Amino acid sequence: MPDSSPTYILSQEQRDLLIQKLGTLEKQNVELQQSLREQQTQAAANTEDLFLELLEVADALEALLDYLENNSNPSPEFIERLPRNIGAVNRKYLSVLGKRQVLPIELQGDQPDFNLCRVVDREVRPDVPDQTITKVVRRGFRLGEKILRPAEIVTSKSE
Repeated sequence: MPDSSPTYILSQEQRDLLIQKLGTLEKQNVELQQSLREQQTQAAANTEDLFLELLEVADALEALLDYLENNSNPSPEFIERLPRNIGAVNRKYLSVLGKRQVLPIELQGDQPDFNLCRVVDREVRPDVPDQTITKVVRRGFRLGEKILRPAEIVTSKSE
């Protein structure tokens, strides 16, 4: 069976141009592969940093839990400091998130912005106008401009 693939005749100028373009493509390929390796290395380092910071938060929680497990009658001083200690752990955790641009959603005013929050319940409240936010059940978070999790709220309703 004869070879039916077409034969192309290129001038020396066309061959030189083709070789030059292939060389450029090979160079770009190597540069892209190097850039990809650098990005993967940076992503791995960022992930490690995140995990190390989260482990610090876990250590603080574990220390509180260990104390409670090993002291069936915690001292009044410990009980008095407990809200501050838990608050410090929470601030550390929010700091870890904040370093990565994961920030709590701040609701403005008492009227729901349905781009930022989701109503999960309604309660009868004659003392405030209808559709007023009466409680934030779960804080919302954003990553830059993207809403990761909307705030979950309770709003008022008329009787």
